[in-house]
Amino acid sequence: MSSQYDVLIVGAGIAGSALAHALSQSSALQRRIALLERSLAEPDRIVGELLQPAGVAFLDKLGLQGALEGIDAIPVHGYAVVQDGRIVHIPYPDGREGRSFHHGLFVQGLREHAMRAKGVDVIEATVNELVEEEGRVVGVKATRSSGKEKEVFRADLTIIADGCFSNFRSIVQGPSARPSNTKSHFCGAILKDALLPISQHGTVALVRGHGPVLLYQISEHDTRMLVDVKGPLPSDLKKYIITEILPSLPNQLHEPIRVALSADRVRRMPNSFLPPAPQTHKRGVILLGDAWNMRHPLTGGGMTVALSDVYIFSQHLDKVNDLLDWSQMKGVLNKWWWERKGLAATINIMSIALYDVFGADGECLTVFQDGCFKYFERGGESVRGPVSLLSGIAPSTSLLAYHFFYVAFYSIWSLFAHPRRIHAPRADSESHMNGTPHMTGNGGVHADEKHSDMHIMQMPSILDYPRLFWLSCRVLWTACVIFGPLLWTEIRWW
Repeated sequence: MSSQYDVLIVGAGIAGSALAHALSQSSALQRRIALLERSLAEPDRIVGELLQPAGVAFLDKLGLQGALEGIDAIPVHGYAVVQDGRIVHIPYPDGREGRSFHHGLFVQGLREHAMRAKGVDVIEATVNELVEEEGRVVGVKATRSSGKEKEVFRADLTIIADGCFSNFRSIVQGPSARPSNTKSHFCGAILKDALLPISQHGTVALVRGHGPVLLYQISEHDTRMLVDVKGPLPSDLKKYIITEILPSLPNQLHEPIRVALSADRVRRMPNSFLPPAPQTHKRGVILLGDAWNMRHPLTGGGMTVALSDVYIFSQHLDKVNDLLDWSQMKGVLNKWWWERKGLAATINIMSIALYDVFGADGECLTVFQDGCFKYFERGGESVRGPVSLLSGIAPSTSLLAYHFFYVAFYSIWSLFAHPRRIHAPRADSESHMNGTPHMTGNGGVHADEKHSDMHIMQMPSILDYPRLFWLSCRVLWTACVIFGPLLWTEIRWW
């Protein structure tokens, strides 16, 4: 059996479903599109649940804003960053809003739009292999969920959007493929009726000696908690979270977390980084979405990049009158490659750079993390600039570099000008506050937690200056080592 289409899309996730709908909206060309998905049941994932303001804007441009309706999506107005009992408010600029939701409900909304689109066939089938003729991919072999025989689906252009665990990435990219790097794992749970430090804001908790914790509300009663755990994963994740992570989180979250961990298993998802690579190795097929380019989910930028890619690529593909003409397609791929760079490169670089800082693995990064939090406490442009980058509102790698190295130099200045934390035994384990946050003079929030030791804030003496000078050089070098290679992965075009 064989079916012929103009465009065949493998994977009905965020990118695949959005692209099928986008291509169906062309006023000049009416193409036949096949959207193949292994299972059309509602997906169940612990990431892909927060859409940044720029992502919401691209959803509107694609005519897919209806996918956010009827799924109990929560408005997101910014972030609250928590460190050592202090909280700094980081709102999105100019009243912009993101959305958070259950991932599966959002994907089903996108699929429904694709199913209703003119010229789109949504087919539940498992793609087994690519079909090649004379060095060109001309379709796929797939097995429908209702049958056992492999069926050939032919198309002038095949688009692989089968996600982070893509089965076809290495085949499509060949020698130009870039290796993926798993930085850590997100271990997730859903909290019931939890009270976040600031309502309708994502919460990022910086836990000393461990990866960051991300919390955001995804429905009226559900709040997602993602705990970043570096390898090797502990054998007992629940015990690890309760003993190592829980004491550093706001008090009002302790009981909901205990209840969630006792009621359900802890799910995990690898946090991988995959730089984009040029797509000219194999004619007739391209990669899209996480199958091609991944970044750390800490910044919640994955869906924004995917929707941006869909919008840009579909605009250029509409101008191609012959999908079999690979010289035209190479021109489209080249334009897409450079046009996506502003947003994609900014979010890709920021995701890994911010994770390295918030993960604070080592003395230099701990200094960087403390300086970053103090930078946010300054308010004004020190908040507006970084959150505009993170949300996709200001897609600029030069602005990202400016703020990143500003934080690095501010961290160095803070070593000499700000008191530093000195650990000391607590004389009276009961001499602590009740954990109620209160505003400090700089606009942040401070609350003492009950720990087995106490921290004394002490200004450095002149005798500390030689060591701090050497530490400053190492901090600056660390900043360069983080940012430089990440920038290289984005400006490299071969």
